[in-house]
Amino acid sequence: MLDPVIPRPTPVITPELEDTVSAVEARLAALGTALRARDASAIDTEATELHRALARAVDHFALAARHGALPPEMCRRLVTASGRVAAERESLARATAALDRAIDVLMPRDAVTLYSAQGGAQRGPRSGVIQA
Repeated sequence: MLDPVIPRPTPVITPELEDTVSAVEARLAALGTALRARDASAIDTEATELHRALARAVDHFALAARHGALPPEMCRRLVTASGRVAAERESLARATAALDRAIDVLMPRDAVTLYSAQGGAQRGPRSGVIQA
């Protein structure tokens, strides 16, 4: 017995999918610019906007997948954008780790407190006892 051939729907690039992928690409480019400029406020804003654009893209692609085939070009662009997001995240994680190491060298976590709240030298539990 032969299995019936189920015709596959032809992928169609809808304006919504194009706009969604373009928004992700634009937000990713803006985040890259903010990172290169080392603008903390812009990085925060652009990261938030990229997160929103990616969430919208996932929603639109899920809806499009339920109603037919996804255009290969749109899928390729979204996968490329996803790869760029992962690369930016890895780069930022490495920079953060390097910064943490530099801070640890400059300000060790287990450093002895040199001054008390009163401004004098911090005294041990046996204050007033001379130790040789």
